Amino acid sequence: MKRRTISTPTIVLMLICMMYALTYMDRVNVSTAASVFGVEFHLTNTQIGLVFSAFAYPYLLSQILGGWISDRFGARWTLTVSAAVWGLATLLTGMAGSLKAMIAARILLGVGEAATFPAATRAMSWWTNERRRGFAQGITHASARLGNAVTPPVVVWLMSVIAWRGSFLLMGGVSVAWAIVWFWYFRENPAEHAGIRTDDLRSLPVFTPRRTVAMRIPWMRLIRRMAPATAVYFCYGWTLWLYLAWVPLFFIHRYNLDLKRSAWFSAGVFFAGVLGDMLGGIVSDRVFEKTGSLNLARRDVILAAYLCSLGFMIPVLWLHSLNWVAVFLSIAFFFSEFTIGPMWAIPMDIAPEYAGSASGLMNIGSPLAAIVSPLAFGYVIDKTQNWTLPFVGSIALLLLGSFMILFVDPEKKFVTPELSRVA
Repeated sequence: MKRRTISTPTIVLMLICMMYALTYMDRVNVSTAASVFGVEFHLTNTQIGLVFSAFAYPYLLSQILGGWISDRFGARWTLTVSAAVWGLATLLTGMAGSLKAMIAARILLGVGEAATFPAATRAMSWWTNERRRGFAQGITHASARLGNAVTPPVVVWLMSVIAWRGSFLLMGGVSVAWAIVWFWYFRENPAEHAGIRTDDLRSLPVFTPRRTVAMRIPWMRLIRRMAPATAVYFCYGWTLWLYLAWVPLFFIHRYNLDLKRSAWFSAGVFFAGVLGDMLGGIVSDRVFEKTGSLNLARRDVILAAYLCSLGFMIPVLWLHSLNWVAVFLSIAFFFSEFTIGPMWAIPMDIAPEYAGSASGLMNIGSPLAAIVSPLAFGYVIDKTQNWTLPFVGSIALLLLGSFMILFVDPEKKFVTPELSRVA
């Protein structure tokens, strides 16, 4: 019998997983290195928060543009250029000699990463079976959280070997290498890939060439359609950036841990997110398979996970034990990340032909939260010296997100007259 090799769609998914991990490693490495460059540049917590959030300004402003670019030019070119830009930004971060230079490099990083998730979602729209969208989004975002989890200990180790600047130079080089591999391997239309098999093609959606899709996207209708999902994703993003930006420093300052111990505790919390991403997508797809209801599989799974996340975050406000706080933070992060698979499947369910633009609209919520939350956390901590107070804001936002998800209806398809004629 002819030995079956790894299928081409699986390799494409693996490359996207690697991309997700790299984007978050290059995004959150500053939170581990901040304890060193913060001293070198004589920065306050508010200024460090500005470095964290600088990435999010262009990331926010470029979301709609990035989604449109991915729909217009496809995932191959979009992700290649994006990876080259964010890799360059990471290299420049390692060369920064001041607060202004650090902020400029982080702004460039936001420009480079803005189109990545919408473009990846577009790629998965044609390279993933419709009944495995939750899994695909879950496993890719699990890779992002794996990047979060390994970044603190990896950066600490690299800093001990090649200093904090060298760690950024190495990570930037890896991102540029990924761009080269992606451009060489990926094809927009699965049928045009030399390694695709007939049985693989039968399991994939029918590809719609971009020339047959009206590129004059009905933006106002699409914005209104995705607005509730954007609000829900803002609530998620607020909590996400609490974890990404401040958890390593939380362990250092609240419990007087050294950098290495803080990195390992942070990694443990982030690993819980990896499991949440993976299981959330799997559970969402399984519910859809059993019930045939996208509302149950997407909306209701997200609602339950939000409520569980805020419930497990509440004890952190009163507990003093380091181990128990780490446990409850990990469980709360697990349920927060449990929402990602079904959340990112929603744009693919609602508007597969405009998946890049729809997911870009939804993803506006996360960078908007990334702009506000790190600055708010840094300001609150500088004024109160209370490292648990920022968790109150996350609890409130998760409660709001639990209400807003009720207005999301993934079963109602977004169809334009142009697409109806094409169909």
